[in-house]
Amino acid sequence: MRPLIEICCYNLSSCLVAQASGADRIEFCDNPAEGGTTPSYGAISLARKKLQVPLFPIIRARGGDFLYNDDEYLIMQQDVKTCKEIGCDGVVVGILNQDGSIDKKRSAKLVQIAYPMSVTFHRAFDRTRNLFDALEDIIDIGCERILTSGGMPTALEGTACISQLVKQANERIIIMPGAGIRSGNIENLVHSTRAEEFHSSASRHVTGSMQFLNLEMNENLYYTASDGEEVKRIVQLLHALNR
Repeated sequence: MRPLIEICCYNLSSCLVAQASGADRIEFCDNPAEGGTTPSYGAISLARKKLQVPLFPIIRARGGDFLYNDDEYLIMQQDVKTCKEIGCDGVVVGILNQDGSIDKKRSAKLVQIAYPMSVTFHRAFDRTRNLFDALEDIIDIGCERILTSGGMPTALEGTACISQLVKQANERIIIMPGAGIRSGNIENLVHSTRAEEFHSSASRHVTGSMQFLNLEMNENLYYTASDGEEVKRIVQLLHALNR
């Protein structure tokens, strides 16, 4: 089997582009500038209606760190329930304790609420004090995969650590490299990490189509969109590896 590619999308149009370009799964987020927060009910609901590939919304009440107060945690519980009601295939979660360890109690509760949806633990993992201890905690919680850059800003920089995580996981959980993955480096990452799933935003900035712009506002009005050609290049490279 060739490695799978999950595409992170920040709006519905990007979800549709990624699907048409061959993505195996969609991680659906809002607010790229904050690293991704939970999309609206309307966005998730319409995405579910229009997508045939697996849909995994991120469950993140706000940007910033991954230490949440009680109200934020209640919001995240409700968002997981909503995703299940809508018919999503999975969700993406991550909660930490103040000391940089995995908040096993709260994270396990989200996994329990999500069942039978699949659950990915996102890159909050890369902010833990010990990735290898955190890996065991996340296995105990019941997550199906971990999205990680090996504790570094990009997966390419974290290659050696990711490879160690794949070995330690020993097929008990999926280690999915992500962050900075593009068509120009994914082959190297496949060979060096031996991972079986990969994550990329494959994104580009798109300017708006307004004819009138108030120059006094001094703003760059653009949004983040999936680059369909880049997704296709990644998919083609992964298909070629399976020949």
